[in-house]
Amino acid sequence: MATPLVSPAPVPDERFETIPNMVRRRAAERPDLPALHDGDRVVSWGALGHWMERIAARLRVEGLATGDTVASVADTMAEHVAVYLGTLAAGGCMAPLPGSAGADALHRMIADSGARFLFASERLRYAVDAIRDQLPAGRFIGLDFAADGWPSLDAWLGDAAEDAAPVSVGPDDLFDIIYSSGTTGTPKGIVHDHCFRSRQVARMANYELNADAVNLASTPLYSNTTLVSVLPTLALGGTLVLMRKFDARGFLELAERYRVTHAMLVPVQYQRILAVDDFDRFDLSAFRVKLCTSAPLRAAVTREVLDRWPGRLFNVYGMTEGGVSTVLDAAAFPDKLDSVGRPAAGADVRIIDEQGRALPHGEVGEIVGRSTIMMCGYHNAEAPTRDVLWQAPDGAVFIRTGDLGRFDKDGFLHLLDRRKDMIISGGFNVYASDLEQVLLGHPDVVDAAVIAVPSDAWGETPLGLVVPRPDRTLDEAEVLAWVNARLGRMQRLSAVEVRESLPRSAIGKVLKRELRAPYWNGR
Repeated sequence: MATPLVSPAPVPDERFETIPNMVRRRAAERPDLPALHDGDRVVSWGALGHWMERIAARLRVEGLATGDTVASVADTMAEHVAVYLGTLAAGGCMAPLPGSAGADALHRMIADSGARFLFASERLRYAVDAIRDQLPAGRFIGLDFAADGWPSLDAWLGDAAEDAAPVSVGPDDLFDIIYSSGTTGTPKGIVHDHCFRSRQVARMANYELNADAVNLASTPLYSNTTLVSVLPTLALGGTLVLMRKFDARGFLELAERYRVTHAMLVPVQYQRILAVDDFDRFDLSAFRVKLCTSAPLRAAVTREVLDRWPGRLFNVYGMTEGGVSTVLDAAAFPDKLDSVGRPAAGADVRIIDEQGRALPHGEVGEIVGRSTIMMCGYHNAEAPTRDVLWQAPDGAVFIRTGDLGRFDKDGFLHLLDRRKDMIISGGFNVYASDLEQVLLGHPDVVDAAVIAVPSDAWGETPLGLVVPRPDRTLDEAEVLAWVNARLGRMQRLSAVEVRESLPRSAIGKVLKRELRAPYWNGR
């Protein structure tokens, strides 16, 4: 990684402390209290602190230097959390990777990261085994298993000391590399330093995330969505409840059992949880704060959460790259539920046109952001890093989101589409999100996506893909007529197709590239 091209906004009177040091303090202050619940296992703060130190000591003994990368392909489990912390305590940089990635993409991510150690869980080891003969020599360790060429974590640790001297780590040292989602090619490695994550801890403390918090983590650790709440929970001394694989009823059972106070969820999770037939019988009264990110939460779903689920709800808009950051306190602004709120403290969010000129409120353009929390850049990729930056006339550097949006007269940000997903039909801009909101208003539609498909007459035209509610049957012609009667003349769908489900990423984003591919292949 070359000298960072991205410089975050300063924080006055900032006091820097690494997350491993915060964990050390928590372990000393509350050694017998629970840090992690993983299934029926309870890991105390004292045990977690010792685990972190032993992993760090073993990594250093085996040659890990400050800034070296450790990769993982693993479930959301106690061992994975311990390895994450141990890597940081050793001065290393963590690269959690998705086991769901294709073999070629996973191989490229491992190679790009330069990882010298790779940890895997038994359920996901197949992804590494499939490409292992193509990987450079290194150490491969099984978190919850042992096999040929895979010593178990316990065997690898051996008699590693718990009291090795802490490694000096500064704010500019690398913390982790989070690879962006993608179905083809090599996802970009988004590099964060310790300053980025330390500032994130301070920001999350504003959501009542403290030593009394119980946070239920139900999305994968390779996702920044998960890390945004998991790492501050550990740093601030709360308790983590780990869910290896999300299911809606299981979430409710864990929330009731452990008196969960916090959760960071994505929109599709809220929808599935609320759809549990006996949702209202679960005791969720301990909830203080729920957060939603990765995509806008539909206004109708937000209202249902506010009506049926105790605790405050915040819709957060941001990027793994940092920069842009807006927050909507849903209960405080019930008339703004179709927005993603106002810029967070320390964030400067603007709208620019295709020529890079700033636009006034009300105008639609690309969203760019600058804040106290910004990535160092893309790993081994200076050109893509430069391409994602926008420089304001005053010289301040912003990160481009690729999202289209506008500010309303009250300063609330409204998202429209990904720039690449905007449909240009007959020279007119059509925003898929507008059409999707109408489709989701149909009484028998539970999920919907709108994509561009080729058109001889218009160049491209919008196609609606819909999923029926359980035990309902959709007539495509009827839905098409219903929707088009509610749309402007230049917005109308060319057709509607019924699907059993829509492909989604691990954090719930609809994979529109997969939906579009069959219509555009060969053109």
